[in-house]
Amino acid sequence: MRKFAFLTMIAVIAAMPGFAAAQTKKGSNGGPIVTSQGHPIEFVRKGMEIAFYVGDDDGSPLPTKDMRGRATIQDGGKTVTVPLTPANLNMMSGTLQTELSPKAIVVFSASLHGHSLTARYKAE
Repeated sequence: MRKFAFLTMIAVIAAMPGFAAAQTKKGSNGGPIVTSQGHPIEFVRKGMEIAFYVGDDDGSPLPTKDMRGRATIQDGGKTVTVPLTPANLNMMSGTLQTELSPKAIVVFSASLHGHSLTARYKAE
């Protein structure tokens, strides 16, 4: 039942009009950037490692030292959650258990001092 509730929650969030999902430009690390509540978030994938570079609303790096986050991945009819940990100055990273297909949907969710960020990407 929990799994169904979690999947329903992800579907509802993804359908919200204010949900960040526009991947229009590439970041300095080569990944797509989505803006969530004014914060640019770049998604980068290298093999089994995924990373999210988080920027402040003025474009400068946002320190992720106290940030908590996860990536929810929907791929091939399965949903997995990858815990993310702070790395470097403005990066949250995690390790995948399996390779992502080009059709995978990756949803970044993080919070810092009560401020929540959510961004949606296609693995492509």
